[in-house]
Parts: sequence; structure tokens; C-alpha cells
Amino acid sequence: MDEAAFLENYDPAAYERPSVAVDLILMSVVDGAPAVLLTRRDQHPFAGAWALPGGFVGIGEGLDEAAHRILVEKARMSDAYVEQLYTFGAVDRDPRTRIISVAYFALLPADRFTAALKSAPELALAELTVPWPGETGGPVEARIGDGDPLELAFDHGAMLSLAMRRLRGKLDYSGIAFALLPQRFTLRALQDIYEAILDTKLNKPAFRRRMLDRGWLEATGERETGASFRPAELYHYRKAEGEQ
Repeated sequence: MDEAAFLENYDPAAYERPSVAVDLILMSVVDGAPAVLLTRRDQHPFAGAWALPGGFVGIGEGLDEAAHRILVEKARMSDAYVEQLYTFGAVDRDPRTRIISVAYFALLPADRFTAALKSAPELALAELTVPWPGETGGPVEARIGDGDPLELAFDHGAMLSLAMRRLRGKLDYSGIAFALLPQRFTLRALQDIYEAILDTKLNKPAFRRRMLDRGWLEATGERETGASFRPAELYHYRKAEGEQ
């Protein structure tokens, strides 16, 4: 039997098919703390709980296609660069049936969420509390305002934990933090982002020296406007070749 004959006679029902979903971890920094876009579920399972924007992958749809479709349909956003973070495949992660989820990750400035939050009352930016240092890993909590920790659906708490661990790990060797800043920014604003993600205070002279020595920053020759004291110099990020 050649391959064409094999495929013609192949029975797709011979093996069980798990469903595949995509979940989006869209993060920012708000008021000095990491934050993530969540949606409140209006149907079972986990009705009333909070979840990452997500959905099932269509039978004729690629993973990236599904991620960008869900970005528009569920997160009410467009043209954001998202990349795969990790595949979550615990057998019991979804009580409905065997469902594998591919988590996609993006960092966005806080103002990118404004239109989505206004147009969709089920969406909220929740502040993340990370009680462990560095890349230790472990549970995280999500809160809206001064409320209690939110009930998170499925294994979305584990997804957020991994996202924070990976984010902290990449800070030291990549320009990932610059996705949270406008095109032109001060060194003070850059340090604020690092401190929010790491949840620790950094030595100002040492931080600035390290950033400048890495060759990531280029002075614009401009200074910030509206400052009460001497306006700080503005920089922009010099992307590495091939970087998105």
C-alpha cells in the first residue's frame, strides 16, 4: 500500500482527539505593579470566575491565526504582537473534556487597553501580586482595586505564574521591558518598569550605568516636557537586528 492509498483509507476516528484552545496573557504595568487583562466568565464551567481571554482553535485554523482572532473577538484589541509562551496539557485542567491550551504572551503599554476596557464591561485590568522573589515561581494573586484575590478559572493562575517567572528571567538579557514604554522615555520611567516587574527597589546609578553600557539605549537629544524640575533626557530603544 502506498501513502496515497493509506491516507484514502485512514480512519480519523481511530484515535481520540483532544480539543485545543488558545489563552492570551496580555500584561502591562499599572500604578507601579504588573497587571493582566482578564474577562469574567458568563457561562459554565467556572461561571462568574475570571479568566484569561481565550477560545478554541478551529479545525482549519492555525494556532497563530486563532490567537489573533481571539485577540480581536475576546480581548477587543488588534495589531498586538503575541508569541507562544507554553503549552498547558494537564489531563484534568478543564472539567469539560481533554483540552490542551497554548498560552500566548504579550506586553503592552497601559494605554493600549483603554478602548477595550471601555467597550467591553466584562474585561478588567487586574493587578498581580507576586509573593516570591526572582524566578522562584509559585502562586500569584490577581485583584481589581482593593478587592479580595479573584477566583481564576481553569489553570489560569498557573499560566500567570509562569508568565511572571519568564518575564523576570528575560529582563536581564533582553529588551522585553521596552514594550511597556512609549517610543521615547526617560531612564526614570525605565527603572520604574523594572522595579514593578521585579518588585524590588534598584540602585539608581548602577541601574542607569548598566542600561547605558548594554547599548540598548540611544539619546534622542530631547527632554521631557511638563517636568517640575530639570527635565530629564529622553531615550529610545535600539532594537537588535531581527527583533520584532
